[in-house]
Amino acid sequence: MNVRQLLIDERGELVELLRSLTPEEWETPSLCAGWRVRDVVSHLQTDTVSLPSYALLGLRNPSTDRLNQALVEQFNGRPTGELVDRLVEPRGWFSRYMPKTALSDSFVHQQDIRRPLGREREVPAERLVAVLDNPDMFAGPGRYLKGLRWEATDVDWSKGSGPLVRGPGEALALAMVGRTVAFDDLEGAGVNELRARCA
Repeated sequence: MNVRQLLIDERGELVELLRSLTPEEWETPSLCAGWRVRDVVSHLQTDTVSLPSYALLGLRNPSTDRLNQALVEQFNGRPTGELVDRLVEPRGWFSRYMPKTALSDSFVHQQDIRRPLGREREVPAERLVAVLDNPDMFAGPGRYLKGLRWEATDVDWSKGSGPLVRGPGEALALAMVGRTVAFDDLEGAGVNELRARCA
C-alpha cells in the first residue's frame, strides 16, 4: 500500500469538490463546531506552511486547538481559489513526515465538508481501510475505540473486542474521531456506549 499515493488521491478528490462549490456553500457550517466550509479549508493549510511557521502560531498559547484556530484566522481572508490551489499537491511537512495521519485528517475533513452539503462519494476500499487502520491521532481516537468491537459492512475490516459498533466504513471513520452525526449510521450495543462517551 502506497500511503502517499492514497493521500494524493484523497487530496485530489477534495480539490475537485472545492472547485465545484458555490460562494454560498463555502459559507455553510461544517461538521466541525463553529467552522464553516471555508474555515475547514483554512485549517487544511497545515500542509502548506513550514513546520516552524506552524509552531510559531502557538507560541503565546500553545495547544492544538489554539494552533488550529490561529491557522484558520491566518488564511480566512484569502480568496477561495487561492486556498484550493495551495492544496493541489500534498508536499508539506505534515504529508511528508506523517502521511498516514495526513490521509486520515484529509479524509475526515473532506467528510466534514461533504456531509452538510449532501455531496456523497464512493471511497475506494484500499483508501478507506487505510483510514480505518490509522484514525487521526490528533483527534484522540483512543477514547472512542477502547473496549469496543468495530466492524465495517462495506469493506473487509474489523478491530478490537467488546460491544459491537458496526456500519459503513465512512461512518466508522468519523465515529472514531468523535463525529456524533455518524452514530445514526451505525448499529450494535457499542453505539450507546459511544453516545455516552460523547455526552
